Amino acid sequence: MAERAERLNWACPELSDEPGIEIRRGRHPVVEAVREDPFEPNDTVLTPDRRMLVITGPNMGGKSTYMRQTCLIVLLASIGSFVPASSARIGPIDRMFTRIGSGDDLAAGQSTFMVEMSETANILHNATAHSLVLMDEVGRGTSTYDGLALAHASAVQLATVNRAYTLFATHYFELTALAQELEGVANVHLDAVEHGEELVFLHAVKDGPADRSFGLAVAALAGVPRPVIQAARAKLASLEARRDQEQAANGLSKPRASTPLRRRRISSRCSTARPRRSMRSRPLIRMR
Repeated sequence: MAERAERLNWACPELSDEPGIEIRRGRHPVVEAVREDPFEPNDTVLTPDRRMLVITGPNMGGKSTYMRQTCLIVLLASIGSFVPASSARIGPIDRMFTRIGSGDDLAAGQSTFMVEMSETANILHNATAHSLVLMDEVGRGTSTYDGLALAHASAVQLATVNRAYTLFATHYFELTALAQELEGVANVHLDAVEHGEELVFLHAVKDGPADRSFGLAVAALAGVPRPVIQAARAKLASLEARRDQEQAANGLSKPRASTPLRRRRISSRCSTARPRRSMRSRPLIRMR
């Protein structure tokens, strides 16, 4: 660990009796090691008054990497290691829980969604005000409204009952309203821009909700046939037009997710693909 800390420019963390997590210019040690391009460092600040970050942004934009690097930095600090960050102050943490990735357990008769809900249930029953919780896209394994309702209720439970330090990544833009409705909830996002037919991921964590998800752009990047993407764009336009008509009839404003994305300075950084293997929601570490 000492050799790695010196060679990789890791910093000595501060273990504090004051509650909260403050990481400056944190990095994911594994992703940074395998990338040829420079890794984009980011801050993570969780305090008693800022306990939950609702994280939005495109697929492959770096949400899972950001969440996992926070967990790894806390874990490394807790075992006495230096950490991949310019500085880190870690308050008392009793457990770390993760609900990341997707996977089934056919031998046990559990579908992907059942595994997801089992992990979520474990977190909601056991996380405390001194726990660090990672929740990645809860509710995606069922219908849109069921999934949104479950994600919303889980986020509210974590913010108001468990009061755990929580990183909650989601594509449900409706959850960004929790920052105005609940104390201790804030919005952050990882952004991307479209440059012609290309999608460029910026990887920098910024305050506020994302403008859009770029789902079709990511599908095109993955090689989905152009006719399918064109048909999807047409269907998306139809769905959004119908939604806007319904909202106009009810006197509701247009949601932020549909606002045009303003052009920004293009970055040449590549994206970080999300690992596909599921991480179970068992506590990674328990400290006395």
